[in-house]
Amino acid sequence: MITLKDYIKQPIEIKEQKKQELVLEPLPVKSLSPVMSKATIDYHYSTLAKGYVDRYNKGEGDPIFNMAGAFLHNVFFPQFTYPKQNNKPFGMSQQFIHGKFGSFAEFKRQLKDVAMKIQGSGWVYLSDKGEIKTIPNHQVRRDIILLIDWWEHAWALDYQADKAKYLENIWSIIDWKIINDRLTS
Repeated sequence: MITLKDYIKQPIEIKEQKKQELVLEPLPVKSLSPVMSKATIDYHYSTLAKGYVDRYNKGEGDPIFNMAGAFLHNVFFPQFTYPKQNNKPFGMSQQFIHGKFGSFAEFKRQLKDVAMKIQGSGWVYLSDKGEIKTIPNHQVRRDIILLIDWWEHAWALDYQADKAKYLENIWSIIDWKIINDRLTS
């Protein structure tokens, strides 16, 4: 079975290796409400994210697309914790963000600027070099520190067309311990 740690440790070339089964990382907490409703989690995690894993394991559809979809969701969901008011980076993530952007507020502003320019769907993320990058579809990227799903299924049930509100609220569920771990691995 391929887990998130396997993705990060070594490149996985589908054509050159014997196909291994993918797994969907478990949700780290039982509820992300009110940031993400149960309906959103049921659809996004239990149906869509699980679907990439299932299709890959059954050999259905594009294996590279399905592997990348599974990979990105295995980075996205494990970085969450129960909602907290005034949730801010600490330790290494705070130092990293302050060193690259001057402040957490400035980092959030710049990430929002990049995210709001995405036409349609995709992903926006903080790289291990301190750059804000996008992924227009599904691609495995090994430089992800913090990842935001910008596809409609991540926000539309709860926020309708208010993507900015989704982004504003997602900061309350980021588990900065996980982000710190990613910075040190």
